[in-house]
Amino acid sequence: MTRTAVPSATVLPTRVLVLGMAHENGTILAEELVPVAEACGQTPEQVRSCLRRLVSEGLFTREGSGRRARYLATELGMKALGSNMERHRLAYVQDHAGRGWDRKWRLVAFAIPEARRAARDAFRDRLLVMGGAAITNGLYVSPHRWDKDVAGEAERLGVADAVTQASTDDLHVGAVTDPRELVRRLWPIDEIADRYERFVEEYRGVPDALEAMRRRHERLADAVFLPGALTVTVEFASIFADDPLLPPELLPRPWPGRTARELLVRSRRLALLLREQHNRPALFRSFDDLIESIP
Repeated sequence: MTRTAVPSATVLPTRVLVLGMAHENGTILAEELVPVAEACGQTPEQVRSCLRRLVSEGLFTREGSGRRARYLATELGMKALGSNMERHRLAYVQDHAGRGWDRKWRLVAFAIPEARRAARDAFRDRLLVMGGAAITNGLYVSPHRWDKDVAGEAERLGVADAVTQASTDDLHVGAVTDPRELVRRLWPIDEIADRYERFVEEYRGVPDALEAMRRRHERLADAVFLPGALTVTVEFASIFADDPLLPPELLPRPWPGRTARELLVRSRRLALLLREQHNRPALFRSFDDLIESIP
């Protein structure tokens, strides 16, 4: 089968595969993970090493051993898994609605002393993950309604006393006041758009190739389906992780991020129809649950 139909996996992050095997309740079962990892060309040692790191990072705990092992997401692990899916949900909801901004900018200022540098760095990184951008040192902005999330992170990290929040509908950064120009100045929107466009160009032919297979009544074995799904998801996720998911009103039109998401969903749906196995695949099951709810 050609790369145009379903890309084959080469060197891929084991972590994406392992986390992609999590059940809705945050459980990863070794008996499910091992055969999927093998089909994707991942060695048992790669998988074991990844699982050990997830446990050492406090994201999972382990029960049992060998193929009977169960990895249970901790509160921190559930938050990480849930945060990723909520980002996907936000993106698709905004795509469908074509809007998402109430014309208010949310500002977060913090003055966390050097003695709490680790907490300061962690708080700053969380603001960036939540789609914020730095106006200057210690001052971040977002068009998202992030007030509760920011307060929760500040409380969790023990820096709530050093954090101030505000909102405004009249933001000036230097001489720039136009919302779209502010976005271009504060976020790397053009770079992200270029990356999405390259993704779309790379995988544009996949849905048509899958449709052709369907007309020929061909099927996809998991040895093809799983590595292909992992490859496409990894490449998309590398861009998606850097996307602040700004509301459509603030983005260039047409926005290639929306095209990339539509391509990903259509390809996934078609590939699922072509699987030789009729049960739901364990890999990226949470994503499948999400796209089933998309019109």
